[in-house]
Amino acid sequence: MLKEAIYHRPGNNFSYVYKENTVHIRLQTKKDDVDTVSLIFGDPYIFVNQAWQYQKAFMTKSGSTELYDYWFIEIKPEYHRLRYGFELKSNKDTLIFTEKGFYSTIPTDDTAYYFCIPFVHKSDSFQAPAWVKETVWYQIFPERFANGDASINPTDTLEWGSTEPTPTNFFGGDFQGVIDHVDYLVELGINGVYFTPIFKAYSNHKYDTIDYMEIDPQFGDKETFKKMVDVLHQNGIRIMLDAVFNHSGYFFPQWQDVMEKGEHSMFKDWFHIREFPIQTAPIPNYDTFAFTPFMPKLNTSHPEVKEYLLEVGRYWVREFGIDGWRLDVANEVDHSFWRDFRTEVKAIDSDIYILGEIWHDSMPWLLGDQFDAVMNYPFTTGAVNFFAKNTISAKEFKQTIINVLHMYPNNVNEVSFNLLDSHDTPRILTLANQSKERVRLLYLFMLSFTGTPCIYYGDEIGLDGNQDPGCRKCMVWEEEEQDRELFTHLQKLISLRKTYPVFGNHGTFSFLESNSDILMYRKTFENEQIVISINHTDQEQSFTIPLEDIENKNVYDLYNDKEIIWSEDAVLTLGPGEFSILHFKK
Repeated sequence: MLKEAIYHRPGNNFSYVYKENTVHIRLQTKKDDVDTVSLIFGDPYIFVNQAWQYQKAFMTKSGSTELYDYWFIEIKPEYHRLRYGFELKSNKDTLIFTEKGFYSTIPTDDTAYYFCIPFVHKSDSFQAPAWVKETVWYQIFPERFANGDASINPTDTLEWGSTEPTPTNFFGGDFQGVIDHVDYLVELGINGVYFTPIFKAYSNHKYDTIDYMEIDPQFGDKETFKKMVDVLHQNGIRIMLDAVFNHSGYFFPQWQDVMEKGEHSMFKDWFHIREFPIQTAPIPNYDTFAFTPFMPKLNTSHPEVKEYLLEVGRYWVREFGIDGWRLDVANEVDHSFWRDFRTEVKAIDSDIYILGEIWHDSMPWLLGDQFDAVMNYPFTTGAVNFFAKNTISAKEFKQTIINVLHMYPNNVNEVSFNLLDSHDTPRILTLANQSKERVRLLYLFMLSFTGTPCIYYGDEIGLDGNQDPGCRKCMVWEEEEQDRELFTHLQKLISLRKTYPVFGNHGTFSFLESNSDILMYRKTFENEQIVISINHTDQEQSFTIPLEDIENKNVYDLYNDKEIIWSEDAVLTLGPGEFSILHFKK
């Protein structure tokens, strides 16, 4: 065995309290290097004749990548305390792996050798709102969703959809437009809406905040906003707002005071200014978002700034009953601020969902003291590269998804915000080179995967668009110009997710071995399992499902809503871009 590849560390994603008295433990080994792994575990205080009393239980292989195998076990310590190690076996060797290193036999004279969970406290478990696991999100860019009240249009507002979007043009989208189209959202089946920023700002995208306590007048006023929240809630739809605490806009009053008074401004310490006088070009002499002079970075460790922004977080939860915060550029804000933010908003509503925008490995923010989830861009990258761009093989895609599933604890994965595109990326139809077939498969995978999925407005009816600003075009409301077949496809998948827990977030995900031309994975929950097979090739494929003991099962084709005759050696045939969703129930 290659000892250098064997890895475990208590805490983080390798050992964590899943819920109540349940602990999840993972181990990493070199791929195909170990035949079996058993967990050695017991209470640290139970000795008989000066020998520590332990149990052993087999771990299951939870996935493999190009380099590693991962092993998993769920246990419930009888007395809430746990010491543990691992017994690894191959056809050549047996190793005992502990916190103190490797041994040839199991040490029993002391428990200090072993990894330790001192006590399983329920309060130490990662706790995200349960409702998020059942939510399918719909992202709305308010300026481009629907114009319901022309009387509040910004100056020089253009006719809806009359030209391509630019960084500076306006089409008049507003809250009344959302209210007018709630029936459409209900018809699609979504039950959560994520809005990009709605607060007073200069731009059409509103990520350059002027006033965090006021609605941008082009969207409406607080009364209209409250009406929209109420209408969404009455229709079973949660609402999540976007907060930009990393930076303000150029016309933020406190920044304007600094621009006017320089080092004599009472707000100079609200920002990260390297020297005076202020210089905006060629590179600002103050910290900004990227190098954009119009978005000065806020000093979130400053007491006045911190309290100002914390009150923003509290205010919209307390006064309007929003259900979640999406936090822009979250990785560039200090951890101490986010810990206080979580404490403050959860004190008002413990069920609030806190989502961070982070594009890389985010474990430091997901320890239960800051965010409930992050935007799952590693998932996005893998899915887009395989299904849309066709730049990686099925094998490489599987390895990417296995990595995604092992990056975080399972209870984090269950509320991870999965997306295919957004206001920050080209639209998925454009990424798929206009292939509706590929888009259909992408949504099948995302809506049957672990996590809380999000649809970017208009994708469901075939909107396309390149990188910002192209991805921010006006929603098309003329039904004859919508792709209703694609709409119906997404509608059906959302319905399956709601109807069958095993299809959605309650099903445990695993890939099945098959021929390299078919992507096949299984979802299992209690006495049910679903097998999803996808032909992501340009040729017809015939194959069998590698499951044992499935003779005479009650098998149902969920997508086509029909029972099928099944035998263990049954051969399935899928044409190019086709898929099957088979439901096996004991």
